[in-house]
Amino acid sequence: MTTTTAEPRSTEPRTAPATTAELRSADLERRIAQDPAGFRVLTGDRPTGALHLGHYFGSLRNRVRLQDLGVDVIVLIPDYQVITDRDTAERLGEYTDGLLLDYLALGIDPARSTVFTHSAVPALNQLMLPFLSLVSVAELNRNPTVKDEVAHSRQSTVSGLMLTYPVHQAADILSCKGDVVPVGLDQLPHLELTRTIARRFNERYGKLFPEPEALLSAAPLLLGTDGTKMSKSRANSIPLSATADETARLLKGATTDADRHITYDPDTRPNVASLVLLAALCLERDPHEVAAEIGDGGAAALKRTVTDAVNSHLERFRARRAEYAKDLTYVRSVLRAGNERANALAEATLDEVREAMGAFR
Repeated sequence: MTTTTAEPRSTEPRTAPATTAELRSADLERRIAQDPAGFRVLTGDRPTGALHLGHYFGSLRNRVRLQDLGVDVIVLIPDYQVITDRDTAERLGEYTDGLLLDYLALGIDPARSTVFTHSAVPALNQLMLPFLSLVSVAELNRNPTVKDEVAHSRQSTVSGLMLTYPVHQAADILSCKGDVVPVGLDQLPHLELTRTIARRFNERYGKLFPEPEALLSAAPLLLGTDGTKMSKSRANSIPLSATADETARLLKGATTDADRHITYDPDTRPNVASLVLLAALCLERDPHEVAAEIGDGGAAALKRTVTDAVNSHLERFRARRAEYAKDLTYVRSVLRAGNERANALAEATLDEVREAMGAFR
């Protein structure tokens, strides 16, 4: 599912009380720490381009953290969902291989986590039909996340897949009975519909599904090189797969401002602050301290600092990725094994659904 790349949020100190969703997420985090083996996470990324630094700090590191805690982490590559807002699934194989290489190089362990593709698990699509019967057209029409994705779609018109996209995601999550879904605040409506579907199925046919909970991203906001949201489709990202020289070139072209003195002020200097924050994250330091050290060095010094920090931070990742890229046979075998496990989970769930409904055996 695409939530799975939860949109990063600011790490500036909060001035407003925590929302109900944030309080629930904090409680969930505590419960996971107490009994990690009792939880199953479903997350993922659409294979529409290369993963970038926004993904890395926004969600990828957190997946490895949860895996290392002992949580059952299932990572979906939703290849069928590429055509939700695109006419074709171009370069699908290349992008899928790229995701696998990134996951493995970052530390996703096939012995402890599962990676699979949507197209390899037919039961996901069969689960959509009974799930669609549990929601109304009005509920699908007023989903704010769908409205936003329609507004930013590449197509002049959108297909029916966009309208049913949240139900597709519900099938992904509930097929493996996932009970934790890492999301950003913007993705909460999608997850709430999954919870509604699980609850209505349980009420109508008998309790079968957990109502999955949202684990909100506490990740920082990283802007793209043009000052807008970092995105695979906007050509403004720093791909994890970029070389050191490519990274330097991309950061050299990043938007800053006319003030030569470098400060960390996300509200009034978002472009500069994003670059400072990126360096601070890679260096594991406070962004205010990083900015103070650059001082009057200006944009050139800022970009050198960021480039050195990013390249140093990603050095080990790049070496591991290059090694995995030499053996794509192994990389693809990881996916085959993941597909086998996901198929077994989804088929078992589908059998339980049919049994519960009584009429489809």
